[in-house]
Amino acid sequence: MKFPSVKSLAEGAWQTAKRFPIELLFALTGTVAGCVNVELDSIHPVAESWCIRVIMISNLGFLLSLSATLYTESRDLGKSKSLLLKAGVVLVALLLLLLLNPSSNQSDWIRFLLLALAFHLLVSFTAYIVKEQTQGFWQFNKTLFLRFLTGALYSAVLFGGLAAALGAVNLLFNVKFEFDTFAILWIWIVGMFSTTFFLTGVPGNFAALNKDNSYPNGLKVFTQYVLIPLATIYLAILLAYEAKILIQWNLPKGFVSYLILGYAVFGILSLLLVYPIREQEENKWLKSFARNFYLLLLPLLILLFVAVGTRVFEYGITEQRYFLIALALWLLFISIYFLLFKTQNIKVIPISLCLVTLITIYGPQGAFSVSESSQRRALVNIFKRHDAFKDGKLISASKIDSADENDAVEKLRYLVNQHDLISLQPYIIKDLKAVTDSIAKQKGRYNTNFSLNRYEQRQEKLAWAINYLGLKNNRYRYDKPTGGATKDSYAFKTDNIISVKSSDYMVDINAADTGLVKFDGVSFKRKVSEYKILSLGINGEAFIFDDTTLAIELAKRKDLDNYRADYNDRTYLVPADMLTLTKESKNYKVIVHLENFSFGTVGKGIKPLYVSGVYLIKKLK
Repeated sequence: MKFPSVKSLAEGAWQTAKRFPIELLFALTGTVAGCVNVELDSIHPVAESWCIRVIMISNLGFLLSLSATLYTESRDLGKSKSLLLKAGVVLVALLLLLLLNPSSNQSDWIRFLLLALAFHLLVSFTAYIVKEQTQGFWQFNKTLFLRFLTGALYSAVLFGGLAAALGAVNLLFNVKFEFDTFAILWIWIVGMFSTTFFLTGVPGNFAALNKDNSYPNGLKVFTQYVLIPLATIYLAILLAYEAKILIQWNLPKGFVSYLILGYAVFGILSLLLVYPIREQEENKWLKSFARNFYLLLLPLLILLFVAVGTRVFEYGITEQRYFLIALALWLLFISIYFLLFKTQNIKVIPISLCLVTLITIYGPQGAFSVSESSQRRALVNIFKRHDAFKDGKLISASKIDSADENDAVEKLRYLVNQHDLISLQPYIIKDLKAVTDSIAKQKGRYNTNFSLNRYEQRQEKLAWAINYLGLKNNRYRYDKPTGGATKDSYAFKTDNIISVKSSDYMVDINAADTGLVKFDGVSFKRKVSEYKILSLGINGEAFIFDDTTLAIELAKRKDLDNYRADYNDRTYLVPADMLTLTKESKNYKVIVHLENFSFGTVGKGIKPLYVSGVYLIKKLK
């Protein structure tokens, strides 16, 4: 691969700046915002939030303006119409800047990704939206794809070289370049160098591309020997699983949805990549592969609908399930189109997927509105079952059972994290906007010079909703069995100084067998079992301490909030006597002082996770 010269890069950059001025302005804006965000990270939450929003809008504005440029060039529109279209792009970007706020609404991250996907697809077909020229459409996207990969390679090499140079300066001249220097360097290379290099290679002669019949042989090899075999493997697994379901008459597992989507992605990508050579005599089998692919996709889509539908009826709709249903419907449409219509146009794939993506983002039919309504309705139904819904409002649920309480907290966690606390306003008497503003003004846990960061604010909002609705803190809830995996974990520490004056020996607790140790004529053997049961042998006498009992007692204490650490709401700094256990025999008295003790919930019980501390031993005879 031949690397471009500095002169050619400079000339290409100048021509690119004249052709794509708005695109480069968006790229520069996003790059500057990224650099500022590096400096403000975890220091100023509000400014950091705006930087993230500007970065997001710069990416979307770049894609949208590039689509507009390609459309105006392909249609040969005049300067006035082109400027008007670009002005519309800027207005849309400003509108999105006001709409998207991922700091308070986590769903906006998904909205951003969906908009980015839709605008990427828009770039792929805007130059050919009103023209047949399917060959040109394929060549255009092939060129963009290869240009992107080349730019990524150049950017990686450039960053690696400059980062190594900065590291050498650090080492040789004792100049301290911190992590943020390397982060800013990477941002400028990706934001400006890579973007400019990519735009320089964007084709402008769209008609000529339609006459280009060149086809990379490596692409054929990759498709024929990698993608198509992968799709075939997925198909064999899925058909066998479908047969198993029919024989055993069981509902499908949710994971099968992703296997079906994997088969669809590999198959459709394979067909798109080999499109120009499908008519060649030696590649006639590709037509049969295409027809069989879409034909075999139909029963798998039925399996997908059943798998997703089962979970929707049981747990309601979430964004994830909504998108699975939307993708299944789109794949059904694509399959029917390529099976029934003889005149097939591959542009239907990106155009239809772009439209489906845009439909899911905003509006009452969108993924977020439907999911929010579904989960709120489920929450209301829980409270109705326990007479805690009055005059259209949720009231304190003092007599709710533990299972429904856990479900209610999970619904609240989803709504607060994905749609903010204000999403509960229709069912809450209090002004949630005032509550949210009050929480936003609280001082941060880790840096009291600034307000709570976005993650801490979500935790505080969830805690407020749980307390307001009369639910228990739920911090120590016993969930359904999870195959032994721990749920919430909490740590207890003591910094108190303990007296060893009245003890004859002090033995450290180890997390593994240490064998038999003899000292001063006394034999000691220490052991910590898998479940953190402490065992100490002294001259054949066994002293066993069950930390699980201690964990349960700690979890039940009502005064734990008094000991909560400022830097972490799941860490407690407690007096030494709270982490002390005692056993006594005729010959010895053994006191265990735990310095660190953490545990988590597993299934319907509590499991200690880590212990450290000392045994204090006193001879009684």
